[in-house]
Amino acid sequence: MRKALRWLLALTVLIGTLSTAGAATAAEPAATGTTDIKERLLAIPGMSLVEEKPYTGYRFFVLNYTQPVDHRRPAKGTFQQRITVLHKDTARPTVFYTGGYSVSTTPRRAEPTQIVDGNQVSMEYRFFTPSRPEPADWSKLDIWQAASDQHRIFTALKKIYSENWLSTGGSKGGMTATYYERFYPKDMDGVVAYVAPNDVVNKEDSAYDRFFRTVGTQECRDRLNGVQREALVRRAPLEKKYAAYAAENGYTFDTIGSLDRAYEAVVLDYVWGFWQYSTVADCQDIPADAKNATDDEIWNSVDTISGFSFYTDQGLSPYTPYYYQAGTQLGAPTIHFPHIEKQYVRYGYQPPRNFVPRSIDMTFQPYAMRDVDTWVRHNARQMLFVYGENDPWGAEPFRLGKGARDSYVFTAPGMNHGANVAGLVEQEKALATARILEWAGVAPNAVQANPAAAKPLAKFDAKLDKRDVEPRHALRP
Repeated sequence: MRKALRWLLALTVLIGTLSTAGAATAAEPAATGTTDIKERLLAIPGMSLVEEKPYTGYRFFVLNYTQPVDHRRPAKGTFQQRITVLHKDTARPTVFYTGGYSVSTTPRRAEPTQIVDGNQVSMEYRFFTPSRPEPADWSKLDIWQAASDQHRIFTALKKIYSENWLSTGGSKGGMTATYYERFYPKDMDGVVAYVAPNDVVNKEDSAYDRFFRTVGTQECRDRLNGVQREALVRRAPLEKKYAAYAAENGYTFDTIGSLDRAYEAVVLDYVWGFWQYSTVADCQDIPADAKNATDDEIWNSVDTISGFSFYTDQGLSPYTPYYYQAGTQLGAPTIHFPHIEKQYVRYGYQPPRNFVPRSIDMTFQPYAMRDVDTWVRHNARQMLFVYGENDPWGAEPFRLGKGARDSYVFTAPGMNHGANVAGLVEQEKALATARILEWAGVAPNAVQANPAAAKPLAKFDAKLDKRDVEPRHALRP
């Protein structure tokens, strides 16, 4: 790997012929002549305006775009897919972002957008409300259909944003960016996929067990394991508390089947959830002596990390599309709990089928992830994968084979599911930033001559660059 890095750094020094563009400082008032950017966007067939929100230096639009329910049979019906456009300047590159779930209607900027100082198009994943066909034919929720959604949006907007495009996303969004590249490899000029799980063989999950044996420190692991075990030992009194909590909030358990199943699911998510969202430093907040902790201390620790509301019908409903995909194509992890005696674990890690209403048919397709994994290994071009050292979802990462070109897999030390380029070690951070700038076509001359000089072209904006985090929950990337 070190030899490869030195070679790539040397190669980049020799590349000095690409044209560069300086960082834009304000959104252009008009795109072409006297035609306002809003008029150009709304001139696209099928595009309609939901609202425009002001943000200094940008124009921000929430839009609906008419998509076929089935891209193979576009005449069979359409639905309205929500997208947003953070407009900087049509002379700047564009970043295509998806989180793989619902889209935020608050102006936000993904890390690559800040790095290249560009525009950002964000897409709501099909079947997440309100971007759901009615009636919903769940068989049309698959990775190819979603990639085809992105392809149509890109094709429509490329006529306005004609400079280079990068796709990006975190977690399920990183998976989405990867699948899009697999099916439409000619669309994007580069891909930045953050913390993207890669469950190639759904039934082989030993990598996760190995991860939990060594992650963090022994003291931290012991604290977490102690609380998790104690929550199951005290199942009876804590389930009474759970029943009262559910009754007070009007929660029901029809999808998962019972309060008992929901309780165990929340507790078994506890250790995973901690490492997904927290750091070793946060271990100080975990009860050190679980056996002598009060019921409230055990409850509060589990609720803070896993969330007792999640496996209710009301908690699961917004994420039905994710669990449907996990149970049909993406796969889902199964881990073991050697620190808990068997008599305390009744169900184990439950499959995605248990989190989707039974009225929705599901059949798993084992070839889907194998196809993507094989393609990435042998065909990746200008792709960057970033993982967090302490993130459980990184236990099964994407890997590159001999056929990959100008592509990288980096791991940010000590980081969790929020890992990013800024958290990489200096040499990798500089290389990753330089490649992103190069792929976007905006690498300054100084960076082309010396990748170590690479820095984001736009200043950090605490409000705009705030990461939108979905509700904490472990079994959802």
